[in-house]
Amino acid sequence: MTAVRIGVGGPVGSGKTALIQVLCRRLKSQLNMAVITNDIYTREDADFLIRAGSLAPERVVGVETGACPHSAVRDDISINLNAVEDLERRFTGLEMLLIESGGDNLAATFSPELVDYTIYVIDVAGGEKIPRKGGPAQTYSDLLLINKIDLADLVGASVEVMLREARQLRQGRAVLLSALRHETGASAVAEWVASRVADGPRATIAATNAHMHGEAQSHAHLLGGPPRPHSG
Repeated sequence: MTAVRIGVGGPVGSGKTALIQVLCRRLKSQLNMAVITNDIYTREDADFLIRAGSLAPERVVGVETGACPHSAVRDDISINLNAVEDLERRFTGLEMLLIESGGDNLAATFSPELVDYTIYVIDVAGGEKIPRKGGPAQTYSDLLLINKIDLADLVGASVEVMLREARQLRQGRAVLLSALRHETGASAVAEWVASRVADGPRATIAATNAHMHGEAQSHAHLLGGPPRPHSG
C-alpha cells in the first residue's frame, strides 16, 4: 500500500502549518498518517507540530533543505523522497503523508513525482489582489484555500472579491474559505482531504481508469462493434 501524498504550499505566514495542525487533529483518529516539513536550516515547523501534540513525534519529520526549500519539493526532490520512503518503512499501512513546503511564492509548485495532490494556502491579510496575480500554484493546485477571512475588515479586503476572482482564475478547481485559528472552514478542508485519500494516489486512479477503458473497448469489440474513441 502506498500512502497518498498531499503537498501544502503557500507564502510565509499564510497558515500552512496551522492547516496541517488542524488536519492532524481532525484526521489522525481515522487515518494512519505522518507529516514532512521543509525548512532551510531549522526544524521549526516540525517542532511546533510536535509541541502542539498534532501527531506522535516519530510521525513528524523535519527536513532541513540547506538551500531553497522550493527546489526540494519541485526540482531536486531526493531529500523528501528519502523521508517518504523512511516513513513508509517505519509505519506499515501508512495512508496519508502531508508534505509542507517552506514559505514560498506564487510561482512555487510541487513535483508530481513527490505528491499526488496539492493544497495552496493564501491569506486575506496579503490583500484581495492576490488571486489577480495568478501563478501556477494558485491556478493549478487541487485546492486553493483562502485563509484568515476573519481579518478581512481589519485589512480592508473583500472576501467576496477574492473568492470571485479565485474562481475565475481556477476555472472550476476547488476553492475553500477558512479562518483556521478559529477552525472556521476546517471541516470542509478535512472532508476534502479525506476524500482524496479515499480516491487513492493519482497513479492508482490513472491505472484504474485505463483498465476500465480497456475493458470497455474489449466489450464493445466482443459485441461486434468497433472500439469507440475515448472521450475522457
